[in-house]
Amino acid sequence: MPTQALMTSVDIYCERTDASYWSEPINAITNLSFILAALWGYWIYHRLQRQNGDAKGDILILIALFLAGLIGVGSFLFHTHAQVWSSYADVIPIWTFVAYYLFLAIYRIVGTSLARAFRIYGITLVCIICVLWAFSNLLLATNATEAGGDGLNGSTQYLPGIIALYGFALVLQLRKHAARGWILAAALVFTVSIFFRTIDMDVCSDFPLGTHFLWHTLNGLFIGLLLQALVRFGRKKSVQVM
Repeated sequence: MPTQALMTSVDIYCERTDASYWSEPINAITNLSFILAALWGYWIYHRLQRQNGDAKGDILILIALFLAGLIGVGSFLFHTHAQVWSSYADVIPIWTFVAYYLFLAIYRIVGTSLARAFRIYGITLVCIICVLWAFSNLLLATNATEAGGDGLNGSTQYLPGIIALYGFALVLQLRKHAARGWILAAALVFTVSIFFRTIDMDVCSDFPLGTHFLWHTLNGLFIGLLLQALVRFGRKKSVQVM
């Protein structure tokens, strides 16, 4: 992509009124929620590490914590620079975390073998792609022209994630897994979060600040809950913390 195209301004959120760096202060600052989620996860991780006398640590969980914090950095860049290049800085960390966490949840939280985890992971990815394809065709058939190009302010891409999350919560519930409450809580928070992301542009006339900042704040909590499930019940030797 040409450099000039990468520098093109992006204005798709209610709070932004011009192309200046600090035109979305609330949207930018609320990205701290992702950093706090990662720090909360590391605090519990470190606590369990000391409790178990584990000097080696768990690199797989540490990577997940790092990726969670990186979401906040990337989103901050997008809501300050608001250009095409920074949109990649926003999207890439998000989907990297999602892809990584999905595998780690299957492998560590469910507790399958590595080979079985890869099989389930592959099947899940195919299902997600199929759902996205189906939604895309449906939206094209209905000629959706709302902000974001999908009639939902760009939120369609997250719908397969909701389905997968509730499916994962159901599996854990059937297994009576100790992490089931954390995952269900995460799914419920994410559902509310997507609602606020979707209505952001629709409420501009009555609420100029918009609701995208609530998407950030709730997503920080959502990521935090996912990390708690992983840190508490996805370690090499799971230890429950009340």
